[in-house]
Amino acid sequence: SAIQIPSRLPLLLTHEGVLLPGSTMRTSVDSPRNMQLVRSRLLKGTSLRSTIIGVIPNTSDPTSDCDDLPSLHRIGTAALAVQVVGSNWPKPHYTLLVTGLCRFQILQLLKEKPYPVAEVEQLDRLEQFTNQHKSEEELGELSEQFYKYAVQLVEMLDMSVPAVAKLRRLLDNLPREALPDILTSIIRTSNQEKLQILDAVRLEERFKMTIPLLVRQIEGLKLLQKTRKPKQDDDKRVVAIRPNRRINHIPSTTEDDDEEEDHDDVVMLEKKIRTSSMSEQALRVCIKEIKRLKKMPQSMPEYALTRNYLELMVELPWNKSTKDRLEIRAARILLDNDHYAMEKLKKRVLEYLAVRQLKNNLKGPILCFVGPPGVGKTSVGRSIAKTLGREFHRIALGGVCDQSDIRGHRRTYVGSMPGRIINGLKTVGVNNPVFLLDEVDKLGKSLQGDPAAALLEVLDPEQNHSFTDHYLNVAFDLSQVLFIATANTTATIPPALLDRMEIIQVPGYTQEEKIEIAHRHLIPKQLEQHGLTPQQIQIPQVTTLDIITRYTREAGVRSLDRKLGAICRAVAVKVAEGQHKETKPDRAEVGEGEDCKEHVTEDAKPESISDTADLALPPEMPILIDFHALKDILGPPMYETEVSERLSQPGVAIGLAWTPLGGEIMFVEASRMDGEGQLTLTGQLGDVMKESAHLAISWLRSNAKRYQLTNASGSFDLLDNTDIHLHFPAGAVTKDGPSAGVTIVTCLASLFSGRLVCSDVAMTGEITLRGLVLPVGGIKDKVLAAHRAGLKRIIIPQRNEKDLEEIAVNVRQDLTFVLAGCLDEVLNAAFDGGFAAKPRVERLNSKL
Repeated sequence: SAIQIPSRLPLLLTHEGVLLPGSTMRTSVDSPRNMQLVRSRLLKGTSLRSTIIGVIPNTSDPTSDCDDLPSLHRIGTAALAVQVVGSNWPKPHYTLLVTGLCRFQILQLLKEKPYPVAEVEQLDRLEQFTNQHKSEEELGELSEQFYKYAVQLVEMLDMSVPAVAKLRRLLDNLPREALPDILTSIIRTSNQEKLQILDAVRLEERFKMTIPLLVRQIEGLKLLQKTRKPKQDDDKRVVAIRPNRRINHIPSTTEDDDEEEDHDDVVMLEKKIRTSSMSEQALRVCIKEIKRLKKMPQSMPEYALTRNYLELMVELPWNKSTKDRLEIRAARILLDNDHYAMEKLKKRVLEYLAVRQLKNNLKGPILCFVGPPGVGKTSVGRSIAKTLGREFHRIALGGVCDQSDIRGHRRTYVGSMPGRIINGLKTVGVNNPVFLLDEVDKLGKSLQGDPAAALLEVLDPEQNHSFTDHYLNVAFDLSQVLFIATANTTATIPPALLDRMEIIQVPGYTQEEKIEIAHRHLIPKQLEQHGLTPQQIQIPQVTTLDIITRYTREAGVRSLDRKLGAICRAVAVKVAEGQHKETKPDRAEVGEGEDCKEHVTEDAKPESISDTADLALPPEMPILIDFHALKDILGPPMYETEVSERLSQPGVAIGLAWTPLGGEIMFVEASRMDGEGQLTLTGQLGDVMKESAHLAISWLRSNAKRYQLTNASGSFDLLDNTDIHLHFPAGAVTKDGPSAGVTIVTCLASLFSGRLVCSDVAMTGEITLRGLVLPVGGIKDKVLAAHRAGLKRIIIPQRNEKDLEEIAVNVRQDLTFVLAGCLDEVLNAAFDGGFAAKPRVERLNSKL
């Protein structure tokens, strides 16, 4: 059937290639008229006719719409747009995939904007090939000659390639008249030669022009095959000889140096594998992989993966370990020098050392240090490794949400690598290091799995002797590793993981402990970091106590360390200024002395400064840091003892709360007003605290007559025409838990009785509807918080008496503890002079 194209065609102007009928070409479009053609015609067209365009070769489209069109090539190719792909990088453009249909001739250019459109005449007609018998014999000879050269050319290629086999079939199936255009587009020809073929409208002329191109391509292939043949024979000879040389170890002179070196590396790797002390299962896997590696060509991607795997297996410490230092006395001295307090931790480490002396093959314990930030959980892990004489490796688990971080990736994945446990063992090079799993309570969870579940195998002494990493795929013994995990709270650790660890609580420090830590460790460290000496600066213990009580309020010592660093920086400025002034003597005038007076702070004052002229001199050493110097350097105190001021009216009581950052004191405020008997609770309270408030008001309403508690109108029904508002300050902080029960009762009792709660009393405990006080947790942190705030008396549940043994003796001596079993005892201890209640009189009501 004839190919019929529209009589009017939009023109695509190209200058890079020549599209011939029957061939396909990919061309880039970025000029204005061509872009407009694609947008208006190809992208918005809905019919098949809209995808037919005219491709004009050897003509460049102007870069601007304002420029005139250049002279167009007379002959073009009608093409079908098969694919349009747009992109904005590096500039907006389209890429077209077009297939040539037939030749056409431009008769008249109809319009130039927005894109050129011309009236065309179709030149190639298939029916003329079949119906016209003019010069049939001559064309038959030419076509047979052309066909013979075409078959010779294709058969010189590798017929195993699918594209070559398909081309061979096309030579038999396609009409002879279509072959010149198709083969010209396939063989190596220049654009000028393709343009000549396009311009050859007569079929006879086209055959005559294409045959020399085919002959040239055939001669080129013959010459190429002659040059390649000896080299291929040499390659075959080398491949045949090479195995014999490897077996007999005959030095080769024809092999490349790189191949020799690589072969030597594989031999060395095999030797390392056979001499390593890995397990029998791992040795079998490695020998199997090394055999595969020898047969594998280096160009394969799997070659590098297999080699990396084998190198990792060789580097792992299968049997290499360090010898523990088991002298308990030396270990105790070392731990005491590195860390002050922390008696529980030190005791546990010394117990492990003692048992190791008695039993060599003791499995490593799984410890978990739980405590507020800044108390030294991470640093004590490093000290334990130093005490034992072991290697130390820290693994930060905060925010890890992929179980592959623990277990590794399978080797089938691209970019696979072992997990952090195996990587850590490779880094330290021994199989009995101290592993610190930092922030184990902050593990995440995602679609890639739960890393906390992956840690179950690592931290189970009954399972970790055969830990299997996905990358290794063989068991590795972790039983000699001493695992230490750190966490701020156990609430976010899954119960199964928590059950595998030995929990050791690390509470906050007391004021006395902080002073000792500051003078033993923090101040010498800061002096060294700032280039100061004890002869230049003195920080007495009274000043350290002021920093602890008035500028920091924390369980650990991080803020204290930062404040000491600020003091050292200020003193470093004064010392540097003093040295600068000593280099320029005899220039201190009175005016300069007055200026210096404004800049020298109190910390730079020597003990006797009276004259203004002395201020121009360098400061006397050592510089003594007192309260005035603290105020100049650190600013006004951040924390004041406001307890007594806030308890100056009824309806306020002090409770004790526990947070992951340590204990805190918490005020509870209550007020009443006329209303409808509603209870309002504010301060971001959780459900448990709201229920505690309802419990407290219910108990007080049921015992109002007994304690003579009345509302504003004198009624014993406390909520009769009265609204109660309970507020817990620090409203932006979420609060929850049962520990505030006794505090709420005391606060409401103060409100309705009009009496003040003692200003030095804090309390904690859960209540019941019958008035009992139940035990709570976090007693040590809560007591330390009350001690930091300057409180003297603490009311705790009677069943928490056992927890007082954990508190330091000096703290217990400063405080008075009231053990309460019921709310009567709480109220009597919270108010001066007690909280008297009328004795209950048992009366029998007659029903007669």
